[in-house]
Amino acid sequence: MSEEPNPMSCLWPLAPSGATDWLLELCGDGLTGFMPPAMPDAVWVLNAMYEHEQGLVDMSYHEYHQARLADGGTQPHIVGGIDLDAVSITTGGGLGRAWRPGPGWRRLRWTELARRTGDPIVPDGLMPSHRCFPSAKKEGSWPLGVVPPTEGSLDRESWSRLIAVLTHYSPAGPDTRCLAYYNPLTLGAADFDNLHVRAGRLGDAEILYDLSEADFSPSNLWADDRSWVLCTDYDLWATKIAGPPALINALLNDSEIEAVRLPWAH
Repeated sequence: MSEEPNPMSCLWPLAPSGATDWLLELCGDGLTGFMPPAMPDAVWVLNAMYEHEQGLVDMSYHEYHQARLADGGTQPHIVGGIDLDAVSITTGGGLGRAWRPGPGWRRLRWTELARRTGDPIVPDGLMPSHRCFPSAKKEGSWPLGVVPPTEGSLDRESWSRLIAVLTHYSPAGPDTRCLAYYNPLTLGAADFDNLHVRAGRLGDAEILYDLSEADFSPSNLWADDRSWVLCTDYDLWATKIAGPPALINALLNDSEIEAVRLPWAH
């Protein structure tokens, strides 16, 4: 009995070695993702966050976790004899793939939270990361009524919409040849001798989100003609897209994607 073909291997086979050489030359080290400069323009697509429809609650994720520890509802996390719960803050944030939480939750735009808290969307000189929105948190921990952005991966809805916009603004549309790179941290093994790069069609890029070896969207995706390139850094809450002005303006004005310019990270 023959095995069913693997859709990922069929649609996105591994690319030859050297596929990221131009990115290494352009961007430097790609340990957390190859971060491109403007080519000639750039924008940041912000990872989604969600708020429960009942609104914010006073209790934070950390307070809730500590209460659960106190009543025996959860067990302490001890590694090497160290009680990690005693020396760390439960922030509520996550790492890797994310999606809409389900019924009762709505998308909370970064712009809305900025108006509510008085914090800038992204503080001057910083990248979109856990350092954003200090006023929304209690001693570094988010309120239970908010699901903050995850690090290192686009959420599924933003990934799908971004692929649709890229397809519309690529001359070959869905037939645009692309390459996708997953940095070693997303694969759990820092092996730079065997970089994980796959080649395929932009029209088949949805499947890249569910690569079984990684719990992240690709660190980099770029058109084979290098007309645009995106980077989702392992440590950040957003994805940088570098490319032509028409594409960048489309992302800035898209009703589903939330995108911002960061002049200091252009």
